[in-house]
Amino acid sequence: MSRPLSDQEKRKQISIRGIVGVENVAELKKGFNRHLHFTLVKDRNVATPRDYYFALAHTVRDHLVGRWIRTQQHYYEKDPKRIYYLSLEFYMGRTLQNTMVNLGLENACDEAIYQLGLDLEELEEIEEDAGLGNGGLGRLAACFLDSMATLGLAAYGYGIRYEFGIFNQKIVDGWQVEEADDWLRYGNPWEKARPEYMLPVHFYGRVDHTPQGAKWIDTQVVLAMPYDTPVPGYRNNTVNTMRLWSAKAPNDFNLQEFNVGDYIEAVLDRNLAENISRVLYPNDNFFEGKELRLKQEYFVVAATLQDIIRRFKSSKFGCRDPVRTSFETFPDKVAIQLNDTHPALAIPELMRILVDVEKVDWDKAWEITKRTCAYTNHTVLPEALERWPLPMFEKLLPRHLEIIYALNQEHLDRVAALHPGDNDRLRRMSVIEEGACKRINMANLCVIGSHAVNGVARIHSDIVKSSVFKDFHELEPEKFQNKTNGITPRRWLLLCNPGLADIIAEQIGEDFITDLSQLRKLLDFVDNESFIRDVAKVKQENKLKFSAYLEEKYKVKINPSSMFDVQVKRIHEYKRQLLNCLHAITLYNRIRSNPSQSFVPRTIMIGGKAAPGYHMAKMIIKLITSIGEVVNNDPYVGDKLKVIFLENYRVSLAEKAIPAADLSQQISTAGTEASGTGNMKFMLNGALTIGTMDGANVEMAEEAGEENLFIFGMRVEEVEALSRRGYNAREYYERLPELRQAIDQISSGFFSPQDPGCFKDVVNMLMNDDRFKVFADYEAYIKCQGRVDELFLDPREWTRKVIRNIACSGKFSSDRTITEYAQEIWGVEPSREPIPLPDLPRE
Repeated sequence: MSRPLSDQEKRKQISIRGIVGVENVAELKKGFNRHLHFTLVKDRNVATPRDYYFALAHTVRDHLVGRWIRTQQHYYEKDPKRIYYLSLEFYMGRTLQNTMVNLGLENACDEAIYQLGLDLEELEEIEEDAGLGNGGLGRLAACFLDSMATLGLAAYGYGIRYEFGIFNQKIVDGWQVEEADDWLRYGNPWEKARPEYMLPVHFYGRVDHTPQGAKWIDTQVVLAMPYDTPVPGYRNNTVNTMRLWSAKAPNDFNLQEFNVGDYIEAVLDRNLAENISRVLYPNDNFFEGKELRLKQEYFVVAATLQDIIRRFKSSKFGCRDPVRTSFETFPDKVAIQLNDTHPALAIPELMRILVDVEKVDWDKAWEITKRTCAYTNHTVLPEALERWPLPMFEKLLPRHLEIIYALNQEHLDRVAALHPGDNDRLRRMSVIEEGACKRINMANLCVIGSHAVNGVARIHSDIVKSSVFKDFHELEPEKFQNKTNGITPRRWLLLCNPGLADIIAEQIGEDFITDLSQLRKLLDFVDNESFIRDVAKVKQENKLKFSAYLEEKYKVKINPSSMFDVQVKRIHEYKRQLLNCLHAITLYNRIRSNPSQSFVPRTIMIGGKAAPGYHMAKMIIKLITSIGEVVNNDPYVGDKLKVIFLENYRVSLAEKAIPAADLSQQISTAGTEASGTGNMKFMLNGALTIGTMDGANVEMAEEAGEENLFIFGMRVEEVEALSRRGYNAREYYERLPELRQAIDQISSGFFSPQDPGCFKDVVNMLMNDDRFKVFADYEAYIKCQGRVDELFLDPREWTRKVIRNIACSGKFSSDRTITEYAQEIWGVEPSREPIPLPDLPRE
């Protein structure tokens, strides 16, 4: 049980975490007891911790519902332009604490739960993460929903309610083992099923061309059932909606085909339809051309567009009758943002509805579609770009293929007129890729069907213009923009690092919570001794708390005064966890060869999931765990060095690890990481970054000054030059003795004595086939790590740099990112004006 706060501590926290009014606490206790009463089944009188969690969740949800209804009424009265954020991933994490933070209920709930003899933190730990995403792209979508609500935008997130989210990762004998993430097993108190808005989605069939136009007939129908989750803004009474679709078989599904009487088989076959929303594909930055995935992509788009058009037509609260009959104003009232190419089918689907169903003229429909849709590119890695095999696409979506062919023909005619005889350019710019198996290039479709195309960090947007979409940029330069990613300061500071949020609020007030640029005021305190002490103390407390968690979980004794050196992200060759491994081995060898020398103690933590089919990523995890086995059990090393693999990295674990980190590893090969958002979370939470000039690291260095980060390694131009010259790993291996020693140890089975050949694939890749040039940056990385050690020995100077980083992290708020999307892509103005509370009269 956590101890009650002293009055002084409470006063300090009062406004950041809400007011502990006697009435508030009494009301919350009453609500809690009422919900607990209805939670308990008649024949079970003893409540479990999960019963207490559900009672609390429902109590907090009660405070959302009135605001949620009022927000939707407000939108129908004002009829603003609505923003639709389409994403196949929403990596939301847990909802309870986030809701308390945004409603200002945290202190009152804490007090109420304490008075009831329970512990708030223990109840929060019971909640399952909503892991409906793989990594950065899905978590970005979650941060964007928070910011859109906080900025008062009439915004909706649309995606799929996967029954099973990103797998749970278990480490068994050092290997990753996947377990299904049955996150809905106990129910989800935050969602509301809306069967009254269930919609049909069509697949397969054929196209009949009639004098009245094209008709898509003989289709198979799957129903899309919406589940709504409230998304509260920060203390502005706005509660937006995330609507996730679940697939349901219609009652007559396949029964007609079973007239011979195999009724049981026909009913069991309903699973085929419902599999569409069963499981999230666990690939990050890798395209897997499976028919089920294409079905998922069309399913979310088809259901969402019907919903969008229904809302556009009947824009009165509670009214289902069409008010608007003309689509002229559609782009003035609707903005559709495509989060990567996954929802790209929105473009031909909107065309199909406008032309075939609503009978809008083709050219007019194309103009409406382009003005409505905008596309965010998230990667430059060729293996990540979606290219659907044409035969599969034609079987599943025959009408959409016809529409894509027609759009592509018009597009190529335009290019050919501007560049006569340049067939190579036509080939590069076509949506249809020729070859043994023709493919549909979804990125090219997104570019021709959108009025705005953006990358997610300045360096990435430049690469998009100069390389990935070079020809398209030459054709329509005005289309291309940059929108550097951001993170929500509510979850990634207030919620996960309350100690730091408090001492910041004490110095500069609370406005930074919704205007993160206010953190610049902290530059005045870089030399303030008491603030330096406070920042160092908060970090040490976070480290002690995380150490206790790790010791309980991994049974490894952690030295809390060691440097916490953290790299947490998906496991991928381009993110170069292998470079981190080589540093760990180098440190280990230095300690072994000179045990009496003084070393800066380090706890190296690496966490992240590998896609189940990605052999090299799984080998990397095995290597990390094997290095840990050797290092952590070597008596010569003691607590100078520990290597820990953080199992099952997810949002709720990030909330514990990031506030405790001293050093943040952002070490991708320059030109491969589109942006990164973990880098921003670490910066905001007082970790210093060691990184390459890649993604948003470039802008972080610009904001804080390069001298306040540890920047090393090749720049993009140098990587390109090395590729042209030819990268030869053996050169580095022969020239650098420490590197050679590390590789020889991996190769000889030093870290895998039971299976000496275990890592032959890893060594072979590094020596002969390393696209990401690990060895080329090894020397600079090791030297840079030496500078890290040096600074860590001077805690005051280290903390001054930490304060500078926190002070300069304001740019990386998702509020800033969303404001830019709103003004420069969607054509709407954010508003800080709160909506009146539900019990107040409307204007």
